[in-house]
Amino acid sequence: MSGRLLRLVCTAALAAGTVLAPLPAAAVPAPPGAGERSVSQLLTDLQRLYREAEQATETYNGTAEKLRKQRADVDRLDRELARARLSLHDSRGAAGRLARQQYQNSTAISPYVRLLLARDPQQALDEGHVIGQLARERAETVGRLTGSEKKAAELARAARKALDGQLSLAERQKRERDEVEKRLKDVEELLVSLSPEQVAAVGKLEKQGVAKAQQQFMASGAPGAESEPSREGDRAVRYAVQQLGKPYEWGAEGPESYDCSGLTSQAWGHAGRPIPRTSQEQWARLPRVPVRDLRPGDLVVYFPEATHVAMYLGAGMVVQAPRTGEQVKVSPVASYPILGAVRPDGDQAAPVTEAR
Repeated sequence: MSGRLLRLVCTAALAAGTVLAPLPAAAVPAPPGAGERSVSQLLTDLQRLYREAEQATETYNGTAEKLRKQRADVDRLDRELARARLSLHDSRGAAGRLARQQYQNSTAISPYVRLLLARDPQQALDEGHVIGQLARERAETVGRLTGSEKKAAELARAARKALDGQLSLAERQKRERDEVEKRLKDVEELLVSLSPEQVAAVGKLEKQGVAKAQQQFMASGAPGAESEPSREGDRAVRYAVQQLGKPYEWGAEGPESYDCSGLTSQAWGHAGRPIPRTSQEQWARLPRVPVRDLRPGDLVVYFPEATHVAMYLGAGMVVQAPRTGEQVKVSPVASYPILGAVRPDGDQAAPVTEAR
């Protein structure tokens, strides 16, 4: 992405909306009618509720991803089981034919007696070779039947276990969906309880918090001199920027709406580099980079639990799907407490336990 395009995007985005940020230490007096809670306390409550909702969302997303993989495993095992049962059917048919042949030939003279009574021992030996060949073929038929039965039984057990796992994950996903909805209802109830004056005061305070956190972050020298994005990183950034203005929706992966990790995973997927679905997995499994070395396309992960993620654009800005009620937008990189950064197209992954 060119510097000129980035500046235009950032300028337009800063004019729209705000995001929750770390609070200044001093509380701002509450406007009339605010009750016992100050504006800073109200904002702190909103921050907590939004964070809890996002954490529940990422937990739900992780279970949804596991359920998707489990369903694929169930489908694969069902196909393998169908093939094994068809093979077992064929093996049983061959075994049945073998049994009928043995029954029909049960009164025949044994090969040893036939050799003793034969007028032409060589001919009897040749016949014995044929009989031996038939015996080996019969043994192979029995072996195939035994192997087919064993494989079908193993696949049937695996398929039942996989299906039980799918049902368990589906039930867990339902509980986690209910938890997300409960958290969002808490947010809604708090917002509804605020007067217009309180809403305006909270909005002003969060802007101040963002500005202060961003100023401190940029003054720290992080990020430093930025390098150009990789070809894949550039494609990921362009995709993410194309989603500006689309609504946040928890659990969504586009194309009409996104949550935070839905946006980042889809952007890198469209760039040809699939990455994990959730912010926690992105933090745990992708190569980490120091925040001072950020380049466009890198993912900035927030909060100690890695419950939020955004894509770095450059010049201290990120594109993100922030929260319920907002849209995909460009924001200051320090809008939330930064945990660290990862580079989906990096070469080496840092230990998962490393903290930034």
